[in-house]
Amino acid sequence: MSEIDETDEAILGMLRRDARASMTAIADAVHISRAGAHARIKRLTESGVITGYTVRTDPVLRGHHASAYVMLAIEQASWQDVRDRVQRIPEVEHMALAGGDFDVILLVRARDARDLRRIVLEDIQAIPSVRSTRTTLIFEDITL
Repeated sequence: MSEIDETDEAILGMLRRDARASMTAIADAVHISRAGAHARIKRLTESGVITGYTVRTDPVLRGHHASAYVMLAIEQASWQDVRDRVQRIPEVEHMALAGGDFDVILLVRARDARDLRRIVLEDIQAIPSVRSTRTTLIFEDITL
């Protein structure tokens, strides 16, 4: 993959804000031809920079009135098992391996506080190699 230039960054920024933007709108916004925009997006996709397109939703309107980041300290050799088990918990929206005080950070969306409690205490802490958890509640999501 060749280096990503300012035009590629502008295209990626537009697609992050609106993955349904038309090729014409993208081309006009970044001042290139429609064919040029199409070729760049194709190159970004084929090289793996663009990995897919998604829909952003409002968690509260979806019925998720409690959201939290749950940080996990795990047994070091077990991260693949933890990953596989966490992927089976439908309320986990995002998982990241991290360095620092915690090894894994999860974004959890739950119906309410009781549901969040169940997910943390019964689903996540039940994973054998999870040594400890710390939960930080999210008061408001802000999309940048």
